[in-house]
Amino acid sequence: MPTPVPPLARRPPSISVTLAAHLERLIATGELAPGQRLPGERELASQLAVSRASLREAMFELESKHLIERRPGRGTVVVETSAEQRDLHELTAGSEEGVATADAAELRLIVEPSMAGLAARRATPANLLQLQDVLDASAGPLTASRSVEVDLEFHLLLAHAARNPLLATLHGLMGEWTLPVRRRSHATKAGRARSVAGHQEIYAAVAAHDADAATAAMRAHLNDIHTLLKDA
Repeated sequence: MPTPVPPLARRPPSISVTLAAHLERLIATGELAPGQRLPGERELASQLAVSRASLREAMFELESKHLIERRPGRGTVVVETSAEQRDLHELTAGSEEGVATADAAELRLIVEPSMAGLAARRATPANLLQLQDVLDASAGPLTASRSVEVDLEFHLLLAHAARNPLLATLHGLMGEWTLPVRRRSHATKAGRARSVAGHQEIYAAVAAHDADAATAAMRAHLNDIHTLLKDA
């Protein structure tokens, strides 16, 4: 009787998934800005050194997520921010006092666990690949400032995986409001290690599409940060 072969621990993604992950990450981080026109299919496939068939699959996913749109005479463009998203930004625009750190942390504890639950339900293989890439980047020793950058990107990509543009916009604002807290929590090696451990727990739940576990993991992660700062 043949000996069973163990399954792959991590199946390599297809080219189209890798492409979708790459382009979506550029959109999420703002490197591809709202309203920006992308090169034509032939040119873009050549730039990325991929087949046009793989590129079409990736672009179909981005279009289904309402991240890009095809306009007659203009080609493919990154979707503009909505009026509602602009309204959220204008809520704090020009404010000299800003938002109280404690209020921002409390808002984060209310919003982000639910956001993680939505991400677990809605994340595509491309979203999971983006999150895994960020976790890989956080594996080695990082400076405090680089650790903050990685932390922000992980939570940003998780917000985009929830596939609700208003949540993603609100998350961006919370990232700005909680930046002083993040800098404090990443100032020590212990704090950085606990942040990565929390992200790994969240990712595992999202990858398993377990919304309850993802919600609980995010809540535990944020409470852990609060405890860490309180005991510092």
